[in-house]
Amino acid sequence: MKGHVRKRGKESWAIVLDLGRDANGKRRQKWHSVKGTKRDAEREMARLVNSLNVGDYIEPSKIRVSEFLTKWLADYAKANVSPKTYERYEQIIDSSIAPKLGAHRLADLRPMHIQGFYSEAMREGRRDGKGGLSAQTVLHFHRLLHKALAQAVKWQLLARNPADAVDPPKPEKKSMRALDEGETAELLRYVEGSPLYMPVLLAVTTGLRRGEILALRWRDIDMDKALATVTRSLEQTKEGLRFKRPKTERSSRNVALPSFAVEALKRYRVEQATHRLKLGPVYEDQDLICARDDGAAIPPNTLSTNFASTIRRSTMSHVRFHDLRHTHATQLLKHGVHPKVVSERLGHSKIGITLDTYSHVMPGMQEDAASKMDAVLRKAMLDTG
Repeated sequence: MKGHVRKRGKESWAIVLDLGRDANGKRRQKWHSVKGTKRDAEREMARLVNSLNVGDYIEPSKIRVSEFLTKWLADYAKANVSPKTYERYEQIIDSSIAPKLGAHRLADLRPMHIQGFYSEAMREGRRDGKGGLSAQTVLHFHRLLHKALAQAVKWQLLARNPADAVDPPKPEKKSMRALDEGETAELLRYVEGSPLYMPVLLAVTTGLRRGEILALRWRDIDMDKALATVTRSLEQTKEGLRFKRPKTERSSRNVALPSFAVEALKRYRVEQATHRLKLGPVYEDQDLICARDDGAAIPPNTLSTNFASTIRRSTMSHVRFHDLRHTHATQLLKHGVHPKVVSERLGHSKIGITLDTYSHVMPGMQEDAASKMDAVLRKAMLDTG
């Protein structure tokens, strides 16, 4: 198989693939349009010729949505998202999107097909047949599908993204559960002496994510400076556990530790060292602060499950482990810590995320700001007669 490139216009090229001759001796060709430089067009031609030679070439006009999504998972998602996110994408596509939209030809997929899929999912999308899926779940479908179809546009399989013209559902904003100071103290007393104590303590005093806490090593703690350095996170996939870079660029950060946490860490380090000596070579030393009895990493799901079962046995009201991160942020904001500082501690990529997430804490701060401005202006008016 071979091909050649023809100029069509400014930064526009035509790739002509020569497919040989048919049974009647008629010459067969396929045309593809490419925008960019001649070199871009030549690279795309080489890719297409290779696809023809290895037998995985699919005409853009004939490719089905299910075929495209399979290719998108393999060629784009696999290389550009974390293994955990890839697994989630694959599960959503296989169980929800492909069965409903997969039979459509990609070129024929219309906004009404996608909108109908969302409506049906919210009406009767549960696999157990007991009603529809939540608006939040269907919004996840939309974000994935929109992202995949945007790549189809870049790959020049589509002229435009049909998901652009679709209105996804708008889920109600869930109210977060944040413990007050008294409840936080009660929780710490309840889990004291158990394997949950150190993860809980770090969550409420630093606001670190679950995976960040479970990846934290002793070498990441500077006791003298009372500082924790976050450089990685623990992720749980079908393939097992893996340490990865934090969620965003700003997730790699230094977090100041309160003296209460530093004192607890010093005591715990001694306890852990004593336990390690008792086990001897059986202990799997990964330098982890929060670890299993044998030193191995704790799977994130295991931590959440153990925390949930512990809470159920207590007299405390329901709270998830992730809510401890919200507790940290909420208590800081209520006590006047600047939102930018809270955002940095949480590792949010933008301060806007912090402000949007914790807007429910802001009314009191707004009133305080207005009161201070009032006092400043009144004093200035008096001073100037």
